[in-house]
Amino acid sequence: MNDLIADLLARIQNAIMRKKETVDVVKTKINEEILKVLKQEEMIIDYTDNDRMLTVELMYDGLEPVISHLERVSKSGQRVYIASKDIVPIMNGRGISIISTSKGLMSGAMAKSKKLGGELICKIW
Repeated sequence: MNDLIADLLARIQNAIMRKKETVDVVKTKINEEILKVLKQEEMIIDYTDNDRMLTVELMYDGLEPVISHLERVSKSGQRVYIASKDIVPIMNGRGISIISTSKGLMSGAMAKSKKLGGELICKIW
């Protein structure tokens, strides 16, 4: 497996489509940081560390999932970089973008407020 971020997003997307409450993903530093941003933005309940895997508790609003779509933007074959002035709200503010900045991974809104640009990892809504 080459793209562990795409694997994380696909596993979460598949678990949401199957209405699962938890999903296991591969434990890497970047995956942990992405899950930390999702928890801060209240898109997942929590995640726990199990040796080589991370167990993600998905959040639902009634029967509807909070996350409905995950899209990988910057891939290993084509990196996508964005300046702070070019960061726009996702789905009129209902979604987030995750950006890898010089200060670490953060949501697009936080990167824009700190005037930081970087690599646009993914969009989630």
